[in-house]
Amino acid sequence: MVRGGENLRILVVGSSNFDLVAKADRLPREGEVVVARDLRFFHGGKGANRAVAVARLGAATTFISAVGNDVIGDFVIEGLRQNGVETGWLKRAPDRSTGCSWITLLPSGNNATLVEPAANFSLTAADIERAGNAIAECDAVSADLEVPLEAVGAALERGRKAGKLTVLDAGPPRCCPAEILRLADVVSPNEPELEALTAMPVSDRGSARDAARKLIGLGVRTVVVKLGSDGSMLVTSQTSKHFPAPRIEAVDPTGAGDAFTAALTVQLAMGVEIEDAIRYANFAGALAATKLGAQPSMPTREELEAFAAHNAARQQER
Repeated sequence: MVRGGENLRILVVGSSNFDLVAKADRLPREGEVVVARDLRFFHGGKGANRAVAVARLGAATTFISAVGNDVIGDFVIEGLRQNGVETGWLKRAPDRSTGCSWITLLPSGNNATLVEPAANFSLTAADIERAGNAIAECDAVSADLEVPLEAVGAALERGRKAGKLTVLDAGPPRCCPAEILRLADVVSPNEPELEALTAMPVSDRGSARDAARKLIGLGVRTVVVKLGSDGSMLVTSQTSKHFPAPRIEAVDPTGAGDAFTAALTVQLAMGVEIEDAIRYANFAGALAATKLGAQPSMPTREELEAFAAHNAARQQER
């Protein structure tokens, strides 16, 4: 049974982007032009994606981010509001453009992304401190690494001091000091992000487990590794366990990890045991990968219920 986030408030700190998405047979070499096709425009950004996903799962959602004082910023904010996300703490940076992502969808089902954070990197610890009352009123704080580390650290520290659940979606791939990682109750990287955090190669479950254990050795409480089509892995000081992903026909994996982390956060904030929360998050991430675009693919609770029921029926037929 898929459970929603009624009576929960989740505060999300992270990036807001305008996504340009196109398909291509391959990436260009240096100096080469490759013709793409099917260009689409979407709302995106790791923070905004998670905020929309949390809201669609039924939780009240407050979002702290930064966009430019431009027409693209207007577009981003309107998309958030249409999904019921509270944007009162969203900063307009007058001297920077709104962040943009250029996303290439490849025949393999994977993607390649170029990001210009722009206004996202104007977010400061002071912006987080001004939202102290919002943090005090929430049940969980969710942050990502697509904004300045000082803002990430301030959000997680303020959440920790207030006794809130703190979850770090450790993307995009970036080094992050151990003192910030330790402020999160759960750190959730994908494979390239885990490599960036640990300086260890990650290519399979075994290497992912070893790298996650390095984070545990640095004082991180719980690591949940996103393994794409191979599902996810829980690693703590006591155990490690793999959780297979539902089988799907991937259309666009952009935002799948954000849907995963959002669902995981909602479930943990409800008091669901972490293994059940990860199974739920696997459904959310898989379902997101079946649709084109980041925010349009964030699943609703009703969609997750139908997807989980269909998957259970397929399992029984085998």
